[in-house]
Amino acid sequence: MTHAMLKGSNVPLDATAVRAVLRWTPGPGVPDVDASALLLGSTGKVRSDEDFVFYNQPRHPSGLVRRLPKRSTPDGLTDTVEADLASLDPSVDQVVIAASCDEAAFEQVRDLRISLYDAAAADGEPLAVFDVRAETGEETAVICGEFYRRGDSWKFRAVGQGYPTGLVGLATEFGISVDESAAGAGPEPAPEPSASPTSFTPAPPVAVSSPDEHATVQHQQPAYGYPQPAQAPQPAYGYPQPAYGYPQPAAAAAYAADPNFVLPPQGPQFIRP
Repeated sequence: MTHAMLKGSNVPLDATAVRAVLRWTPGPGVPDVDASALLLGSTGKVRSDEDFVFYNQPRHPSGLVRRLPKRSTPDGLTDTVEADLASLDPSVDQVVIAASCDEAAFEQVRDLRISLYDAAAADGEPLAVFDVRAETGEETAVICGEFYRRGDSWKFRAVGQGYPTGLVGLATEFGISVDESAAGAGPEPAPEPSASPTSFTPAPPVAVSSPDEHATVQHQQPAYGYPQPAQAPQPAYGYPQPAYGYPQPAAAAAYAADPNFVLPPQGPQFIRP
C-alpha cells in the first residue's frame, strides 16, 4: 500500500534499505534538479564533510548512502538516492533528502515528487509519495523529507522546507564547510606558470670550501671540448711576461762563463813562426 503523505506527516518504514526517487517534468525553462543527502548526528549537524552526498561526492565513504545516475522515464526525469538505513553507524540519527536547482527557482519546476521504494525489490509500488511544492517560489533548494531513527526502526517525515540560497546555503545550514569564493566563481582556471613559484622551496646550497667566504658555491669554468692543462704558477707582477705562442729563451744563467773551462791544445798549424 502506498502512503500519500502531506507536509509534516510521517510513516514507519518496514524496509531496511530504501530508494528515494525525485521526479519532475522537464520542459522549456524548467531547470535541472539535483538530489542530495546529508547524514546527521545527534546535534542535527553532519559529523564531517564526508556526510554530504551530492553530485560531486556521489557516494558516502561507508558505501551505505549513494546517489544513482539520473534517468529519463515516461513520467519525467528522476534523480535517486539509495540508503541502507539498517546498516548505518549508530551515530547517524537522520538522513535528510534534499533537492536543489541553482539555475533557477523551484517555482519553475513542475510536478516535483519524492517516492520511497524498498531497495531490495526490483519493482513494485512505492511505499510512500510526497508532492513537494514551493512555499514562496523563490527557493533554490528544498528539504523534501528525512529518515530518522525511532528505537531500532526508522521513519520518514515529509518536510518540504525551502532555502533561497541554493545547495551552498543548505549545506552550510547543516554544518558543511563551504568555500564560498570557489562555489561562486565556477571552475578554477589553471594557474599560469611562474618563474619563481611560491609553493616550491628550493633545497639549501651545498657548502663548498672556497677562499671567498661570502660565496655560496664556487665553480671553475672549463674550456668546453678540450682537456685542461695543469695550471702553471703565475709570475710575480713586475717582471717581464713570456710571449705566448713563441719559443721561450733560455734562462740568462745558461750563458754565464764556466770557471773550469780550458781551451784544447792547439796544433802546429795554429803556431806563429
